[in-house]
Amino acid sequence: ALLVELDDLDAVLALYAALADQPPEGVVDIVPAARTVLLVTDPARTSLSAVADAVRRTTPRPDARTGGEVVELPVRYDGEDLEELAGLLELTPEELVRRHTGEEWTVAFGGFAPGFGYLTQPGGRWDVPRRSTPRTKVPPGSVALAGEFSGVYPRESPGGWQLIGRTDVAVFDLDRDPPALLRPGVRVRFVEVGGR
Repeated sequence: ALLVELDDLDAVLALYAALADQPPEGVVDIVPAARTVLLVTDPARTSLSAVADAVRRTTPRPDARTGGEVVELPVRYDGEDLEELAGLLELTPEELVRRHTGEEWTVAFGGFAPGFGYLTQPGGRWDVPRRSTPRTKVPPGSVALAGEFSGVYPRESPGGWQLIGRTDVAVFDLDRDPPALLRPGVRVRFVEVGGR
């Protein structure tokens, strides 16, 4: 495999979008992360130096946040941390919800658990502290914030993100193709449903 290190998340998204559109010969998987893109290769079909040369010739896509599939996620904004987090951010709960639903998010990369996508908004406008004490059980479908990211817990698991709401949409389902709804490059619109 070849690991490409980049300056920031926007550079990751731009390079990943270009490589996903036209993978170099012999690349069998492309895995973006916060500051890297990993290209997994088939050594019977290519060499790492050939893949590195192909990556150097790749023109990153500056429109990475505007292309791709759009998923709408209905969210009931009644999370356990909504009011306290709004106070920490010097917002009302209504302002926090408007800000969360106001712009599309882009799945930058996956991790933590199968189907968990790390979503970002343009400009990285969020700076949300993690909980000082993580929960031992976060319910599936919980919509949360931490750092510059939003995410949806695909299953019950421990977690230290701030819970702001919940969705009934299954973001990971082994009977679906592909199983992960929130894959890198997918754009997400959070839509408020129901009352708080």
